[in-house]
Amino acid sequence: MSQRIERRKHPRLKDKDISIRLSGEGVSAITQSLDVSASGVYCKVDRKIPLMTRVRITLSFPSSGKRSGKKDMEIDGVVVREHPVKKDGKIEHYDIAIFFNTLMPRERKTLIEYINSKKG
Repeated sequence: MSQRIERRKHPRLKDKDISIRLSGEGVSAITQSLDVSASGVYCKVDRKIPLMTRVRITLSFPSSGKRSGKKDMEIDGVVVREHPVKKDGKIEHYDIAIFFNTLMPRERKTLIEYINSKKG
């Protein structure tokens, strides 16, 4: 029996508390994350978004610590994976993976802290 080797640099967190707004290159969608890491986000959308499409992502996630409410973060990304999810032979939605291609160190740190706070 072979073990699957994790190649990801950053751990993923399954978290539907993160709202996502996508825009750019003919794309406009609002959804929730399926999972998130400090290098990208996986979510579902209602239409196909071609690979390598550049998008502007607004992540809205719960504030950590004593502050309540939401924290918004705007990040540029690129769609690196997409596949249709079918039910009864019909496409129900598309799952897409978006790589954060311009995440600043401060933003990466904020995401890592959020992910670690939820895993703990």
